[in-house]
Amino acid sequence: MITVLPTAKPPGPAPANDLSKSPSFVMHERGRQHDWEGVGLLSLKSFVQGEAWYRAGGGHYRLDHRSYLILNHAQPYSIEIEAEREVESFCLFFEEGFAEQVFQSLTANNDRLLSGPDRRPAAFENQAMLFFERTYPHDDTLTPLLTNLRLALASQPQPDLLWLQEQFHRVMAGMLRVHQAVAGEVETLTATRAATRQELYRRLYRVKDYLDACYNQPVDLEELAAIGAFSPNHLLRTFKQLFHLTPHQYLIARRLDQAGQLLRETELPVTEVCLAVGFESLGSFSWLFHRKTGLSPQSYRQANR
Repeated sequence: MITVLPTAKPPGPAPANDLSKSPSFVMHERGRQHDWEGVGLLSLKSFVQGEAWYRAGGGHYRLDHRSYLILNHAQPYSIEIEAEREVESFCLFFEEGFAEQVFQSLTANNDRLLSGPDRRPAAFENQAMLFFERTYPHDDTLTPLLTNLRLALASQPQPDLLWLQEQFHRVMAGMLRVHQAVAGEVETLTATRAATRQELYRRLYRVKDYLDACYNQPVDLEELAAIGAFSPNHLLRTFKQLFHLTPHQYLIARRLDQAGQLLRETELPVTEVCLAVGFESLGSFSWLFHRKTGLSPQSYRQANR
């Protein structure tokens, strides 16, 4: 289902792989397979069930019901979905300049707004606003807005245009609040120039998102450093500064979290769970899992049924 804002035709086949000049729209889809590659609008991507793989700007993202992904305007990206069970996505796409207009309405004083409501704020005179492209865990700021909008659209396939416009403004205001909170995280990095801190943050999250996406595959330090365009030593130092874990510690924690989910939600034997999340040794997996939870994998499964 595609719901377009305002009253223009949905992004059509000319060209189907370039959405950068499209109007704002919502895409709520279900299916088992989907592949697309092209240039997109500023977008907020979420999944109600199932998962998808995105590649954008050198980053790899595995997206499921636990997080959402923000990609900037005119960012080339690809998406791949191939699943045995139905996948449900809910994605919002914002036309060019929309974020800047909402930012201006939230930050400019009334005199400036009345004198030029269509004028872009000074910070964006020559450039679009850039969000930090990364996965974000669901939160109390954006998640309720997304959920309410998805449920409302499911119950009214032909929504009132004014109502829908208001929802887009509310979601964008939420995205800007999240962006402001992220700016506080950026300031924890020790670099003199603000631009350097922002670039470090983007590269470190590219590495983190890669670990989240590929947690069940073998990785090494040289590979991770290349993904973030770091030297290995620089990656080790700055990754721990931001995430308070080394890349290896983060990877182990990610694997154990996923193992816990599989133990709770599936009937896979413990050995298959061990292999599915990337461990090669059942003994090491069981020892690490017990150290984290205080229970063996089998006892954990029984306690969470």
